[in-house]
Amino acid sequence: MVAKASTHAAQTVLADPRWQMIVNRDASGDTLFVYGVKTTGIYCRPSSCTRLPKPENVVFFDSPEAAEAAGFRPSLRNARDKSEILRQHVQLAEAACRTIEQSESCPTLNTLAAQAGLSPYHFQRVFKSVVGLSPKAYDTAWRARTIRTQLHGQQSITETIYSAGLSSSSRFYEKSQQMLGMRPKDYKAGGNNTDIHFAVGECSLGSILVAQSRKGVCAILLGDDPDQLARDLQDMMPKANLIGGDSEFEQVIARVVGLIETPTKAFDLPLDIRGTAFQERVWQALRNIPPGTTVTYTEIAEQIGQPSAVRAVANACGKNCLAVAIPCHRVIRSDGSLSGYRWGVERKQQLLHRESHP
Repeated sequence: MVAKASTHAAQTVLADPRWQMIVNRDASGDTLFVYGVKTTGIYCRPSSCTRLPKPENVVFFDSPEAAEAAGFRPSLRNARDKSEILRQHVQLAEAACRTIEQSESCPTLNTLAAQAGLSPYHFQRVFKSVVGLSPKAYDTAWRARTIRTQLHGQQSITETIYSAGLSSSSRFYEKSQQMLGMRPKDYKAGGNNTDIHFAVGECSLGSILVAQSRKGVCAILLGDDPDQLARDLQDMMPKANLIGGDSEFEQVIARVVGLIETPTKAFDLPLDIRGTAFQERVWQALRNIPPGTTVTYTEIAEQIGQPSAVRAVANACGKNCLAVAIPCHRVIRSDGSLSGYRWGVERKQQLLHRESHP
């Protein structure tokens, strides 16, 4: 009976096309699956040069996580192969990004997955692990960056429509209002005629300024001098119509101050995030860091699939103008030191202490 079961298991594996990829050490399968070996309790990728196991001892898994959940551990060679797998993932994600950028509208997940030769579920995971955003979110960020860049330059709004890959003016105005929080012509004029409500208050970390566009909170600034914070906002939005002293807006700043005082709470106000595609990838990675947890700049660079971009990640953290809502205070140096913080290392230390001692 045992022999029959073993023979059946072997036949099942031999009939599976993934087995041939193992036999051929086919690296194209490395992004598709891993296989576990029952007799050793380890799992490998198809291209691994380990000794070929008996088919009846092989079990397939869609991902390393699934193999580990079933009790298998990675082979030593598998650990050495991780950099190669990351390289392959980055190539797939970059190709998908180019497809998105060259398309009139965001391609469907099925289309992008088919191009990459992956299932939609697996492709979504691979893309997000590299880029830090879903394909749809990347499409929105890229078109927003294109619109902002072109409107800041010499191109007309009509020329910007085609630069952003949008086929009609109605689609452009629909998208641009959502992305910019204002009319395109007002954005091109430096925010002219755009209402930005703001208020300055005090919290345990000193002075705080909160500003909000039609789209959401666009600035949370900390400092020692409230007048300087107001001047900083003016420098950020030189032609906007800054509106202060709004009694209704005082409720918004009260909620933000509550977040400062209890940073373990979730930030539930809509945000108007304005940055390059790279910056928004970094900022999204920051928003995924749980309260009370710290990561290094190197780890963030690896999470977004650009391990050599540590300095660029640090610069993106320094450009963040939404204190606490985008928690760049949770990023530290590899040696454990707190390093720089736009609003002062002492404030960074206080925020981390509050999160670890709620």
